Amino acid sequence: MMKNMFGTILSLMMLSCVQTSCTQESPVTTPTQQQEEVKAVEPGTFARGADVSWLTQMESEGMTFMNKAGVPTECMKLLKEDCNVDAIRLRVWVNPAGGWSSADDVLVKARRAAALGLRVMIDFHFSDTWADPAHQQMPAAWDGLDLSGLKAAVAEHVSSVLGKLKAYNVTPEWVQIGNETRTGMMWPVGKIDNGTSYAELTNAGYDAVKAVFPKASVIVHIDGGDNLALYTRVFNYMKTNGGKYDMIGMSLYPETGKASEYVDKCVSNITKLFDTYGKPVMICEIGMDYDQAEECRDCIASLIAKGQATGHLKGIFYWEPQAPAGYNEGYRKGCFDGGKPTVALDAFK
Repeated sequence: MMKNMFGTILSLMMLSCVQTSCTQESPVTTPTQQQEEVKAVEPGTFARGADVSWLTQMESEGMTFMNKAGVPTECMKLLKEDCNVDAIRLRVWVNPAGGWSSADDVLVKARRAAALGLRVMIDFHFSDTWADPAHQQMPAAWDGLDLSGLKAAVAEHVSSVLGKLKAYNVTPEWVQIGNETRTGMMWPVGKIDNGTSYAELTNAGYDAVKAVFPKASVIVHIDGGDNLALYTRVFNYMKTNGGKYDMIGMSLYPETGKASEYVDKCVSNITKLFDTYGKPVMICEIGMDYDQAEECRDCIASLIAKGQATGHLKGIFYWEPQAPAGYNEGYRKGCFDGGKPTVALDAFK
């Protein structure tokens, strides 16, 4: 899904502080609250996650968050304590305009998550902006590279970002190589219909991840978790062309009034995909309209129960739950109201 990404002049000034010093809390973040000893979640347990990649940008714009008691609270801490979230997903862009979701911005958020005992998923878009099935724009700095050059660029980018995390003792449990890549990535070279290029680029990322974090699960992520045909095409392609991955990632955005139907199709697909390819599944993105909190809660609860019953669903990440209605020129699928969580994430409790 494409969304505009333009920060204000103030936002740019604040983000520069992130890029010049990652050894302490930046002015772009909420000031550090008194740290309590935290216990990390056991790796491999079912993930109840949230993608909060917009968070530092929101904070720079003056947004604040409150727990259900109305007490101002840092967002990740709130999600952990009020909503039982135990994992955070963060997207990475190569050279983004404005700097948000750059490697340094991601490092600030990843360190904050780790300090709270939250697990981390890193989502590489391999673009300077949003990557999705209709948009897989080549990073400007990589434009003109052939397949060999792109594989080297992918490996260096992944190694560099993960190396920053490792230097600050942040160990991601999962790493996505590409975002919603059913049409391939880094067009035109990495289009799915351009021979083995998509698989080779995926493998370059996979190998780079394993070189830094051998135990991280590498995910290939596709949209439309209710549509089996999308997955069959991509993972047959990966099988034919030697594509390497450890886990299948899904997006699922049910329409209002149809959540039950979406869940049943998704769960059926989880079973069929495991039976065919032998890989577990992660719901990397889920969301429903902000004003359908009860249906969203019931949808996620049903997906957890039915998905876990298959033995092959490893977790669910809500996409940008902290976003207010209409944020970033129209996003409506957050699940906060007035800076406080709605009941949607009660399904994680």
